[in-house]
Amino acid sequence: MPDEQFDLMRRILAAPSPIGLEGAMTHGVLEPYFRSFMPDGWAIHRFRGNAGIVLDSMPDADPNNTLSVMLIGHADKIRMQVRSIGPTGKIWVNSDSFLAQTLIGHEVQLFSENPEEPGSYRILEGGTIEAVGAIHFAAPKLRSGTDGIKGNMLYLELQVHGEKKKAQIEALGIRPGDPILLKRPIRRGFSPDTFYGAYLDNGLGCFVTAETARLVAEHGGFDHVRCLFGIATHEEIGRYGSRVMARKFAPDVLIGADVSHDFKSAPGVGGRRYPPIAMGQGFSLDAGSITSAQLNTLIAEAAKAHDVPMQFDFGGRDTGTDAMAGVFAAIDTAATSVGFPIRNMHTISESGHTADVLSAIWGMYYALESMDEQDVMADDFRTGHPRLDHVTAIEAIDPATLYEDAEADEDEEEDD
Repeated sequence: MPDEQFDLMRRILAAPSPIGLEGAMTHGVLEPYFRSFMPDGWAIHRFRGNAGIVLDSMPDADPNNTLSVMLIGHADKIRMQVRSIGPTGKIWVNSDSFLAQTLIGHEVQLFSENPEEPGSYRILEGGTIEAVGAIHFAAPKLRSGTDGIKGNMLYLELQVHGEKKKAQIEALGIRPGDPILLKRPIRRGFSPDTFYGAYLDNGLGCFVTAETARLVAEHGGFDHVRCLFGIATHEEIGRYGSRVMARKFAPDVLIGADVSHDFKSAPGVGGRRYPPIAMGQGFSLDAGSITSAQLNTLIAEAAKAHDVPMQFDFGGRDTGTDAMAGVFAAIDTAATSVGFPIRNMHTISESGHTADVLSAIWGMYYALESMDEQDVMADDFRTGHPRLDHVTAIEAIDPATLYEDAEADEDEEEDD
């Protein structure tokens, strides 16, 4: 990935956009970026209720002659929040969607509204998240590793000393609910084409959405496909932003862009039989849940035609992504979810592979291009559902006809 593109990805991921306060990413980074390349006639839609922003390639499109396709990434970051202030100056925090033990010792940023100037926010730096203070104070089970850090043990350490420690903190205007973010911008990793840092989930989905939009704009847009590039809010606590977007625009097709797991490298999960998704092998395409088999086929065919690497993932009852926005908003849309495998999700050291991210961008572009070239319309999705009563039989394969290394497959499976 070129340095300029990597720098854009870093700026998107570094934007302070905790749940409910995503404006730094949506309006501070992505909206100006959209305006830097959007052609005349495109539009940016905002929302009263902070659902996010949508870049629209055909705001005046005739729904009878165009297919509307919405690609959504989410801008909100999981965060810690202030719970209370203790008498010794400790700022007790909740761990939200983090494993508590992954937070210990990390530098953070606390954002707080100025009580003297409502609507004006400040930043506090120089603190770390702690729980036991030192191994010497830990309970025997914690020291031995038979017990772990619990969420209610976490506090923000600001090194306060002297008299009236609690009053010192309270005088800063810090109050319950103030968001706290990990301080770790992404940087290139040791292995080629890798990177690591905080908040790949899901600044990467926003980056993929933005760069897909740029490709569409640079190639002159489409004749029959109206592209809606959404940057949604509140995904981590219920996918509320994308629900509003889906309800407002009622797209014919909705695609959630979100991180997925590198299951092949995940420790201790061999017995769970996860799909063999791996970093560096291309973007992932979700099957199952509410995903459209017809839409998945279209995306897979477009990726294959252009040699874009792709992997198959699956979802059970819920994709866990903004792909669910259509059914949550009770609209009729063909939906699916695309991902990019990462490691260490919801930690300060999430890591990914630039080729997976780029494959998702080009995979989405070629899928949109294919829909336009084939003049796909909403009625094609209404009438094109697969029929399992129209099938052909699968015949057994003679093992002698298989490639020589086929017998080695079972031996390669890890047993951790």
